[in-house]
Amino acid sequence: MNDVLWTADELTEATGGTVTQPFAASGLSIDTRTLQPGDLFIALVGEGRDGHAFAAGALKQGAAGAMVHDEVSRSGPLLRVDDTLAGLTRLGGYARYRFGGKLVAVTGSVGKTTTKEMLRTALSAFGNTHAAVASYNNHWGVPLTLARTPRDAAFCVAEIGMNHAGEIAPLSRLARPHVAVVTTVAAAHIGYLGSIEAIADEKASIVQGLEPDGIAILPADSPQLPRLLAAASGSIVMTFGVDPSADVRLVHSEADADGSLIHVDILGHTASLRLNAPGQHMAMNALAALAAVAALGLDPARAIAALADFVPLAGRGLRRQIAIGRGTALLLDESYNGNGASMRAALDVLRLQPARRRIAVLGDMLELGDAGPAEHAGLADAVTASVDCLFTCGPLMRNLFDAVPDEIRGFHAVNAAALAPVVAKALGDGDTILVKGSLGSGMKRVIDAIQAAETSTHTTAGAG
Repeated sequence: MNDVLWTADELTEATGGTVTQPFAASGLSIDTRTLQPGDLFIALVGEGRDGHAFAAGALKQGAAGAMVHDEVSRSGPLLRVDDTLAGLTRLGGYARYRFGGKLVAVTGSVGKTTTKEMLRTALSAFGNTHAAVASYNNHWGVPLTLARTPRDAAFCVAEIGMNHAGEIAPLSRLARPHVAVVTTVAAAHIGYLGSIEAIADEKASIVQGLEPDGIAILPADSPQLPRLLAAASGSIVMTFGVDPSADVRLVHSEADADGSLIHVDILGHTASLRLNAPGQHMAMNALAALAAVAALGLDPARAIAALADFVPLAGRGLRRQIAIGRGTALLLDESYNGNGASMRAALDVLRLQPARRRIAVLGDMLELGDAGPAEHAGLADAVTASVDCLFTCGPLMRNLFDAVPDEIRGFHAVNAAALAPVVAKALGDGDTILVKGSLGSGMKRVIDAIQAAETSTHTTAGAG
């Protein structure tokens, strides 16, 4: 029974549903493309897609059962509930109730997924650690993360995101973290929230779900720190950053093209860490993770040793050597997301690279509202300081393309699909290429085109 995640009795108790026949599930899936034999398939209903259409196929693929709220079948192992999303949320709450380990929740405008992955790496040095897949950080991603927590896990790391006000607090109350981390407060989603202060308030609401005696980890260098501290006034607080008052402080860093040697002070104890991911933003993510480790009462030295092996995820700073004819180029894959703060951080990493040409391929930063054109044009100084050749796509990035000097303009396209083949043909031996943009700008198309054009690949340790 060690591989059983959910018994039929637990599923019915948690959801209030009924099963058509007894079964036990070893995992949970919401996507038949990644479903594993023994999973409970959850038929979620989303924009333009109804998971009930895939329930029968999931059972044929070896799913232990399917959670449904429509009459998709009268046979097979089914868990019938009133609503599958509500059922998943109840599973998450039940799983959190039975979880006996420590839970860390991470939010922030920039760096939350990387910090979550650093925590996965660091906490694994102390015990079995479960963490969110990719960026599963929304109204279904958080309960799914909780509901997937293994019975024997010592730690769980949940990522909590938002697009609109009022989304973080209920997810935090569901997760009930022992430690809640706010990585940054920046202008991401300002088009929906209206002001940086409103963004700070929303990020700070993660403390509303803290367990009694839980600890909030806040960015000491943020101009919004006073606002964050006010929101967390009823909680224990630790801070991280460069500021001399920070509990976990970056004393000094030595950056190169491949990473950084960072010297830190953790609650009065000094230590050094070689981080195979360049950029000041990566150092800050590591500090946030180390602050969470310290807040849990664990030995930071063991976490530091583990973080030496950290490698960023694809789309979030992964570095790849790609074959270009008889030579090679370095690809910095930041294609998953982009806002002003993360764009500048990625451009700083590009500037460190000893390349023949430093090429930036940038897509629109979305959800900025009326501030969008100015936010894009405002990147011109950072681009000019770091880039030899700029490729852009999307209506908003046109503002940046027009704002940079003529000599670094490469090409602007209406979208990523049109830009991708142009970039793939333009690359040469010795180039370093940064690809970045909001997920909705589709910059993975550019990554795919570059990889399709190469003759071989070699994956190396992380970038910014």
